[in-house]
Amino acid sequence: MPVHRDRPRTDLRQSHRSHSHRGTDRHRSRLPRRRRNPAARHRCPGPDHRGDDLGGRGGWDGGRLRICRDCSLHDRAGTRDPGRHPAVGAPALPPPEAHGGRPLQLSASRVAIVTDSTADLPPDLAAARSITLVPLTLHFDGRSLLDGVDITPAEFYRKLPSATTHPTTSQPSPGRFAEMYTALLKEHEAVVSIHISEKLSGTLASARQAADMTDPKRVHVIDSEVVSMSLGLLVLVASSLAQQGLDAAAVESRIVEMKPNFHTYFSVATLEFLRRGGRIGRASALLGSVLRVKPVLCIRDGLVTPLERVRTFDRALNRVIELTREVDRGKGLCLIVGHADAQADAERVGSALEPIADTLMIQPLGPVVGAHAGPGVVGVGCYPADLFPLGIKPAAQAAASAQRPA
Repeated sequence: MPVHRDRPRTDLRQSHRSHSHRGTDRHRSRLPRRRRNPAARHRCPGPDHRGDDLGGRGGWDGGRLRICRDCSLHDRAGTRDPGRHPAVGAPALPPPEAHGGRPLQLSASRVAIVTDSTADLPPDLAAARSITLVPLTLHFDGRSLLDGVDITPAEFYRKLPSATTHPTTSQPSPGRFAEMYTALLKEHEAVVSIHISEKLSGTLASARQAADMTDPKRVHVIDSEVVSMSLGLLVLVASSLAQQGLDAAAVESRIVEMKPNFHTYFSVATLEFLRRGGRIGRASALLGSVLRVKPVLCIRDGLVTPLERVRTFDRALNRVIELTREVDRGKGLCLIVGHADAQADAERVGSALEPIADTLMIQPLGPVVGAHAGPGVVGVGCYPADLFPLGIKPAAQAAASAQRPA
């Protein structure tokens, strides 16, 4: 309905009431703000809104954020139901399947932390730290399974000996990452996304492409240059920095600065899985070695790199322990012991390193990492605790440490 400049203001108000509050801004712009219908359906547009289509109380007025009574995304009480009062024009949060079946963790921090399933973090710890895990895909016995969602480590290692074909893996699609970034940016100022070494997986390329698809200024993608245990530690540090209130640029800067201090040492029962999966890297030089020789390996410059060859697996684990101890600068270590269906060996390594551990976790390697490392692998990811102490230990270990004399 056209608006005529010579029409009395009272007629304009009547005309406005005869239409939905979704009418054009041209209608509403000629009404005094105080005259708007307070009973109109709540349509709070959220913090990014700069227009005038409020429909209720909320949005920006003269450069000032007006608090929305009904939508506590901007409410001091903090009781908003995001499903009941979504932002105008914003898509609903994706279903759990969009990010691997794990619920979004809405955090008070300004920065959302994202990683992929090769970080091998326990789901409950990731949830407690508001870390979003994006799963890679395992192609196993004719099925495509989301890592850690459709198949657990225990199931994978139990079925692996009877598998008819060698398992393969693939990275998440850019679309999966983009959907996750879009959802997280509705609740946070920015995203810091930290992933497996670019030289070991195409996951980082997918994440970077997704950042360009969403908002490259607000999505910061980092190449960890490591995998599994060390990647998990790096992500835990990033989460702690975000919870302390650092912005995305500061979190990214600190993580990039700390990366060279993260070390990964491990040994494998056989190099065959690394060879088949194409992740053997510089360790290919060991393929022609004597059958019973066991390699001691590390991740260096983002690649699997051989360090030593020893005669038995026990000696290889001893060298992993010794190399890990050398990282300690006198203030202890933050470390994760990872294993592929080798719990007893992992506990032995963990017990040897526990006296110098600020943080100690013993974790199974997920199906994707296990598909490339093979069963029997044991390794350690670590960094000097004086850089950033995490103080995470299983309850039993923490209690034992507290009772131990100083």
